[in-house]
Formats: sequence, structure tokens, C-alpha cells
Amino acid sequence: MQETISISATADTDVLIFGAGTAGVFAAISAAKLGAKVLLVEKDGMAGGTISVCDVAYPGLFHAWGRRIIDGPCYESLLRAERLGGADIPEVVFKPARHWMMQIHLNVFTYVHVLEEMLDECGVQVLYHTMLCDIKETKDGVRAVLVEKSRNLAVTARAVIDATGDANVAARLGCPLLKSDILQPATLINHLTGYSLENVAEKEVKAVFDRAFETGELTLRDLQGKAPMELLRDKRIHMHCHTAEPETSAGKTVLEKDARKAVFRVLEVFRRIRGLEKISVSAFSSECGVRESVRIDAETVVTAKDYLSGRVYDDAVCYAFYPIDLHTDHAIKQIHLEENVVPTIPYRALIPKGSRRILAAGRCVGSDTDANSALRVQAPCMAMGQAAGAAAALMADRGTDSLSVDYASLREALVSLGAIVPEQPHT
Repeated sequence: MQETISISATADTDVLIFGAGTAGVFAAISAAKLGAKVLLVEKDGMAGGTISVCDVAYPGLFHAWGRRIIDGPCYESLLRAERLGGADIPEVVFKPARHWMMQIHLNVFTYVHVLEEMLDECGVQVLYHTMLCDIKETKDGVRAVLVEKSRNLAVTARAVIDATGDANVAARLGCPLLKSDILQPATLINHLTGYSLENVAEKEVKAVFDRAFETGELTLRDLQGKAPMELLRDKRIHMHCHTAEPETSAGKTVLEKDARKAVFRVLEVFRRIRGLEKISVSAFSSECGVRESVRIDAETVVTAKDYLSGRVYDDAVCYAFYPIDLHTDHAIKQIHLEENVVPTIPYRALIPKGSRRILAAGRCVGSDTDANSALRVQAPCMAMGQAAGAAAALMADRGTDSLSVDYASLREALVSLGAIVPEQPHT
């Protein structure tokens, strides 16, 4: 800890969680439901993460082969949103024509309301517009310095959960990280308005865009390989943007600026076409949706082989269900799970090597490149968050470290929350 950091106030908590996204918010709710005092820190102004800030409001998948595989507080939030008219939960079928047909579509405003209501009910203390300044593991837990808008706050905690998505806390503690040689691109969600397709000639659209491609004004990356008319029908400019370091402020800044420029480039070409003179972006997400940055080098690293085989780890804490879904500029590498295969996520994949008081949940879970492309989606991130929250509550209550958490007690805690914990195969 740097002694030169000025501290304005101090606080003490059982569990300190960084990131109120799909993993962090349910880690907080779960830990609090199990009796822990919880402080949840978020850099943005609302809970929900990629759902609320990036407008990726269709989490999946909570069902596999006709049965629910993820439950607990995270699924309760969806049912609450549905009761308020803010969630469209599809009928469960054994094998839909396309996997994404089982995604649940959310109204973002309603869902954020539900999340904040659940946090309040559990007594979770939430600090928005707050970030980590410094952190250090101690004998009994951690000591962190948080930067609020008006002060620096020093917090002591028995356990910490890194739910930043980018392993920012683990990195600050010097934990080893994994990173793919080529990162998947990010996407800025946007919505188009100001035109009617009946007034647009498809031949003219093709001719104008062909010229833009020939001159180098646009590239296939600007349209994610899609035809311009498809963008108009979808009322959205599909695009992919890259940065080498989306886990850093500098890298994320480049990404956000480049993504908005890319959307505007396409918009300017559209406006040259009769009937599209007034096309505009009516809404866009405040952040790009990042698919991949860094991952923790965990005590257990989930491999694509283990994921596709449906391996049931001896410390499995939740299920996951999504195809391997590795995006490139112009294509998606997809490997679908064989019938009745449902992968699991082990507890030790949430423990960064070399740490004792910190867990990591969500997109930065210990996994290889291909496995991570499936584990990064929101439903398993929610389930991981619940598991991390339960484990952190046990760490705080028993004064133990992450590696000493009793698996039987962790299972019992998760079941008490209503979570679905994988059963060990009979031997």
C-alpha cells in the first residue's frame, strides 16, 4: 500500500466486490443472503454490466436440453422482471432450431430497477462512480483504497471478489493472467431511424457501398461482413472494433472512440442514397460490448476439451450452456455441444494462482481461449457470481482463505440460495 495516498475515511466489511455487472451483482446478493456484510463497488452509475451499459440485454442460456440448469437469485431477477413486464422468457424446448432462440430478452430500465431492488432488500451497500486505487492482501483479508468522486476511502475486508470482467483487481494484486494472441472484437450496439425501406432502391445501395469499398473508404470490418440492406432491415450498423488492451483505460478509450467513428463512417455513406438522407442513430450504448480481454491463470483452467465433453469437476459449482462462439472480423467459429452434454464450472477456476483472499467471477474466469468464448456469456457469469458470493461469505464467516473453503459447505450454501449445483457422477 502506498503511504502517500491520502485517506479521507475508513470502512470495514466482510465481502468487498468490484463490478456490479452480471457476475458481481449476484455475488453481492448471494453473499448478503448468507449473512455477510457486503460492499459492492461499481465504476458506472447502475448495476447490470453489459446488460445495462452495453445494451446486450438478452442473457443466455439458462436452460439446456429442456431443463433449467441455472437458478437462484439470478433467475429470480428474471422472473421479477417478467412480472413487471420487463422480460420475455421463451417457452422451454428440448432442442430449438437455433441456440439463441432460448435467450431471454430484457427491458433494461425494468431490469436495472429489479437488480437495485434486490440489492436493497439484502442490505448490500452499493457505491457507484467508484474505482479501485490500491489493494493489498493482509494476514486476515485485504485492505483496499477506493476513489470516490469526493474522497479516498480505505476499506478492510475478509474476502474480495473481482467481477470487473477484466481481472483488474487480480492484476493489481500481481496475480498471473492469461491473454489470447488475438482478441475477439468488441461491438457498439446502436439503433437506426429516419428512413423507410420502401423508399430505398436496393441496387443504388449496393452501387454506393461497392464504390466505398473500392476506394477504401469502408472495409468489410465496418459492416461485420453483412450486406448494407441487411443493416437497414435490422435497423442497426453491425461493426467490429479492436484494441490490444481493452482491460486498460488507454485501450478502452481507443476502442470507444474508434467504434463511434466506425458507425459514423457507415452512416455518412448511407446518407448519399435517396431515401436515406435523414438516416441517423437514435440510440447507442454508452460502452462497447467487450467479448474478451484477459483471464485469470486460475488453480484450475477450463479447457475447450473439458467444456465440450461436459466434464463434471469434483468441485463443480454451476453449469454453463453455450456453444464455443469465437468471433473474428468476418466469421464466427462455433462448436455446438453434443446432445445432452452440459458443461460445468469448477470452484478452483475462480481462484487466481498465488492469491488467498480474492476470487474472480465472470468473463475473466480461468479458461482457455475457446472455452472462454462460451463461458463469457451472461448466464454462466451470473451463476459464477452466485458461487463466488457464497464462497466469499464462507471465507468471511469462518476466517478461512479461498483454498480452504469446504466444498460440501459451499454446495450446501448454494442449494440454500436456490442455485443448481452439478451432481457428481456415480462411480
